Amino acid sequence: MTNTERASEATPSDILFQPGRIGSLGISNRIVMAPMTRSLSPGGVPGPDVAAYYRRRAEAGVGLIVTEGTWVPHWSASDDPAAPRFYGDDALAGWKHVVDEVHAGGGLIMPQLWHVGQLFEEKTGASRGHLIGPSGLTGGFGIMPTPSDEPATQQEIDEVIDAYAKAALSAKELGFDGVELHAGHGYLLDQFFWETSNIRTDRYGGSLVGRTRIVVEIVEEIKRRTGGDFPLLLRFSQWKMHDFTAKLFSTPAEMETFLHPLVVAGVDAFHASQRRFWEGEFGTDLNLAGWAQKLSGKPGITVGSVTLQRDLIESFSGPGSESADNIPVLRERMSRGDFDFVAVGRALLANPDWPQRVRSGRPLRPYNVSALSQLV
Repeated sequence: MTNTERASEATPSDILFQPGRIGSLGISNRIVMAPMTRSLSPGGVPGPDVAAYYRRRAEAGVGLIVTEGTWVPHWSASDDPAAPRFYGDDALAGWKHVVDEVHAGGGLIMPQLWHVGQLFEEKTGASRGHLIGPSGLTGGFGIMPTPSDEPATQQEIDEVIDAYAKAALSAKELGFDGVELHAGHGYLLDQFFWETSNIRTDRYGGSLVGRTRIVVEIVEEIKRRTGGDFPLLLRFSQWKMHDFTAKLFSTPAEMETFLHPLVVAGVDAFHASQRRFWEGEFGTDLNLAGWAQKLSGKPGITVGSVTLQRDLIESFSGPGSESADNIPVLRERMSRGDFDFVAVGRALLANPDWPQRVRSGRPLRPYNVSALSQLV
């Protein structure tokens, strides 16, 4: 058995299996299931197979599940009719079954709330009409921003804030354990963060603090409607789906400026998306989640190629080794207090029992890109 075929055996005091906390929520261990878009909910409705998929991970010992991205109730949110909605009686009934199954399996679960903004057109080829974004710019692609649509009006911004808050309240009423806002990878909320796509001069633009304002107002409204103790995670990234070199901030001081208003608004933990979790930021070996935890005082959730050799984009390029024993470096970073939680994505597709295998030192099944299209 080679090092790349097995996960390092856990010790009785393994940091991965110690309890943790996010806001008011106690979590049995430090393992989070990362959100992964599967496009396996026809008509936007998660079926019994989706519920069984999540329950299987809960029963295997995942401490907290963050669902695939779900569309907030806004007419311009979605670009994929097979990705699940978080509105409508049919979709919410499906999500009620999901949350009940996960809880029956001993797990905790939060939906990821999502709006793509101006990044993509609908995958069916049909137009979504007017696309909502901060400045009518898609941005990125290594070139100058491309005009796409008119900047969002105040009324449209208010509608987006309301859509996120409605979805969060639905999550609480259905029995979910909190919510995550997808504010990374170049989607709507990240479009407001990023100076290349947000050239507004009103209170939603300008400075880095101004560019966080829409998310601050979303967080505040969610907390107002759900109660201050309903846990809220924020997923953010430096890179974008269409620009891997993008940087929201170049120094720790800039990152602290970004994080502070979000903490004050009520974010309970920061899910810092990286392509490779072991890579440091700002010329240090402290990664993005580590800097988020250090600068915010809130739990950091790291993610990116855990027990894998290649990142998600590279995995589409063809056959290659898709298993790696990077658990020792993960444990080392967690034990020294860099970040409190780790989110596991693709490896949990290939290994629904990932926590059990890592704890016992059993081999991990290699990930194959075909797992993205299967609910197992």
